[in-house]
Amino acid sequence: MFYLKQFLISLIPFFRAYQQFAKTPIQSTYYEFVKYRMGIQKRYWPAHKNCTVAHHQNIFVGINSLVGRNGNYLQGAGGIEIGNYVQLAQNVGVLSSNHDLYDQRRYNNAKVVIGDYCWIGMNSVILPGVTLGVRTIVAAGSVVTKSFPDGFCVIGGTPAKILKELDKERFKPWKDAVEYYGFIPRDKFRKSHI
Repeated sequence: MFYLKQFLISLIPFFRAYQQFAKTPIQSTYYEFVKYRMGIQKRYWPAHKNCTVAHHQNIFVGINSLVGRNGNYLQGAGGIEIGNYVQLAQNVGVLSSNHDLYDQRRYNNAKVVIGDYCWIGMNSVILPGVTLGVRTIVAAGSVVTKSFPDGFCVIGGTPAKILKELDKERFKPWKDAVEYYGFIPRDKFRKSHI
């Protein structure tokens, strides 16, 4: 009984930290939060159990971004940089490496950059080397094969093209009251967490 009591007392700091984390829009279970805080999980941001993540150490996820949803495939061999307040819907694929055209045993890496406040619709795929500027919205089911670095647009189709330009003046960036880089409070985050 004594050991059980000691164990439960040791969980109090985790409960308090999780209560603060739970005020963010980031979706995670208490179990996954504790696994990261105890060092069992190395990836500093949450991902659903049905999300596939390869080369997590090459993936940077910004403040309050929702990137590890059910069915997502994040392949970071060539590097993925995801900005602040980005949302990926279910079944989104982000690839930073692809097979060589002449020898599929070889891979060609190319970094993917997704700017702040982007929104990637369900079943979309972003291919290696793509850069999406601030507030780029990708329509559901799109295949993004080229960059849209200027942002402020809605893109869609296969391959994706600009469907609508957005008025920069109408866009008002938001900030949540509680900001986290994955499981880490903004003020405690260091690049070494990647």
